[in-house]
Amino acid sequence: MSVLVRAGVWPLRAARAVIPCFWRGKYFSSGKEPAENNLVTPMLRHLIYKIKSTGPITVAEYMKEVLTNPAKLLGIWFISEWIATGKTAAFQLVELGPGRGTLSGDILRVFSQLGSVLKNCDISVHLVEVSQKLSEIQALTLTEEKVPLERDAGAPVYMKGVTKSGIPISWYRDLQDIPKGFSFYLAHEFFDVLPVHKFQKTPHGWREVLIDIDPHVSDKLRFVLAPCATPAEAFIQCDETRDHVEVCPDAGVIIQELSERIAVTGGAALIADYGHDGTKTDTFRGFCGHKLHDVLIAPGTADLTADVDFSYLRRMAQGKVASLGPVKQQTFLKNMGIDVRLKVLLDKSDEPSLRQQLLQGYDMLMNPKEMGERFNFFALLPHQRLHGRNHQINALQSEPSPSPVAGFSELVWR
Repeated sequence: MSVLVRAGVWPLRAARAVIPCFWRGKYFSSGKEPAENNLVTPMLRHLIYKIKSTGPITVAEYMKEVLTNPAKLLGIWFISEWIATGKTAAFQLVELGPGRGTLSGDILRVFSQLGSVLKNCDISVHLVEVSQKLSEIQALTLTEEKVPLERDAGAPVYMKGVTKSGIPISWYRDLQDIPKGFSFYLAHEFFDVLPVHKFQKTPHGWREVLIDIDPHVSDKLRFVLAPCATPAEAFIQCDETRDHVEVCPDAGVIIQELSERIAVTGGAALIADYGHDGTKTDTFRGFCGHKLHDVLIAPGTADLTADVDFSYLRRMAQGKVASLGPVKQQTFLKNMGIDVRLKVLLDKSDEPSLRQQLLQGYDMLMNPKEMGERFNFFALLPHQRLHGRNHQINALQSEPSPSPVAGFSELVWR
């Protein structure tokens, strides 16, 4: 844990380099200092790599990166857990739904920066991705160009390569195909896009919400209630008090697989997503161009999502592992030391405009009306991680207390 404490207060110097931007073919810069006088900080190198990989970033993204670099915090979280569980000789980093591969790339850079800590650990990366198009984008982001990718479309491991830092990386379509072993699992904005069943409580019991053709408009869809019980009703708790619920069987299957693996071979799962702890009802919604969009209009043109019910995930773990959270992003980042990082940055900055940007970025991440209470963190860990190696310790025996789990408990910063 001492590594985490030290890592949490690394000074992240704000990049003051002349950062070029392209907007409708025009080039402009907000920097005023000559390029030769600028410090090439680790954060600047990180930002340059990110922009080269995925293109120009928004001002909001820049502020968020400079203030906290959330991926750095996640990378530190995994290393903290690796240390707390005894520094195994090897571990697998597994990401579910890696998107463009940016998050895994950021975490791997943290591993490289802490190479002295991980030097005796054999690390491999395993990505669960069903989209061939996205897997190719991930490969461009993560792999070493000089090492050809191995492809076998019909095999469980349909693509293999080596990351830019020399770590073996593999792609799978199904979590079950990943080799069993001590692993850290990451699901970032993954569960909220899995399909849900919706149910409405009626005088006749629970009825599933279905989608039908509007009888008055032939090319329009509408919601209707099933006339009788449907099989998915089995997923509703008998003591459910809400009048409308959403259940996700696919999420339950994945959580059961993760729980079984963690219980048997060790490791941890960190889930970060929009959600609630069994309190919300109708959260199914669509977004098109970052704006709310009617889910039944022009299907295929909007992203569909439903908030994750973390109480359901906890229930699906079936007691095989311990669970922590969900905790709000505001709490998680505060426990991971965001306030310390902000203070360091503000102390290092003498430019009023940059200080204002840092404070605005902090507010965006921590304000309950912004991301502070909308995004949640949830973890699955072996029971012995929280309760020590022996669940029933004799009163005469003494055993060191397990170290706190970063992000889910307040750390003492030194």
